[in-house]
Amino acid sequence: MEIRTLRYFLAVAREENMTKAAQLLHVTQPTLSKALRSLEEELGKKLFERHSFSISLTDEGVLLRDRAEDLVTMADKIEREFLTLDDIAGGDLYLGLGESYQIRYLARAIRSLKNLYPKINYHITSGDTEQVTEKLDKGLLDFAVLCDTPDARKYNYIEFPEADIWGVVMPAGCKLAKKKTVRVDDLVGLPLFCSQQSWQNDIPRWAGERMNELKLEGSFRLSYNSSLFVMEGLGYLLTFDKLINTSEESGLAFRPLSPRLETKLFLIWNKYQTFTPIAERFLEQIRASFEG
Repeated sequence: MEIRTLRYFLAVAREENMTKAAQLLHVTQPTLSKALRSLEEELGKKLFERHSFSISLTDEGVLLRDRAEDLVTMADKIEREFLTLDDIAGGDLYLGLGESYQIRYLARAIRSLKNLYPKINYHITSGDTEQVTEKLDKGLLDFAVLCDTPDARKYNYIEFPEADIWGVVMPAGCKLAKKKTVRVDDLVGLPLFCSQQSWQNDIPRWAGERMNELKLEGSFRLSYNSSLFVMEGLGYLLTFDKLINTSEESGLAFRPLSPRLETKLFLIWNKYQTFTPIAERFLEQIRASFEG
């Protein structure tokens, strides 16, 4: 199975049209059709449903698309890494990030690197622990940021200098906004928004035995999206401080939880990982920044 054939497959899957895909790939349609037929024969599975004016993926095709995207991304990453091994002025950096105001430390480190190495390129993937560690384990990322304590058997890591503080984002005019802090009693019976990961791991540390009295109205991976639902009066968002704009003009307010709930943040990378020169310089920059 060749990477080039997988690129052909992904283009057809994306365009859902053989003619358009062939034009984008700068190949003839017969060449493209032959390559895809050979791929189906090699795998022994039908990958496409052919229609009059379009094509769609079979279940097997959807599975291959997910795997092929990772393989092609990895091939591109390897190629770029080798092209930049001797490039002291740049290179590519791949980061998987959770949500936290402390991401600013990474942004500052990249800014410093850009001043020293102007040709650096960085690629950011956002997601929760499951999403970013999956990509890190596959070698698609150089570093990931977690809101969970890392598995020391698999990863090396550095702890961020501060901790994120939990609280509730709410409409500024609601009764709850009149309080200085929010306790479990205040949230019983209210529709709550939270990430699924935090609802399972963080909020139970705070609510304890009363966790079953709280109602998860909806789960979101990104706090910004859930804050829009709060603005529409659909519920209350459990999230870190400083993620959502709660200025007077925003129409929203943030109140910390009581008792206080904190979450530590970690920058992690695979053990025994071989870094590109720019990834090594980035890690040095982060270490100096955290220690300072």
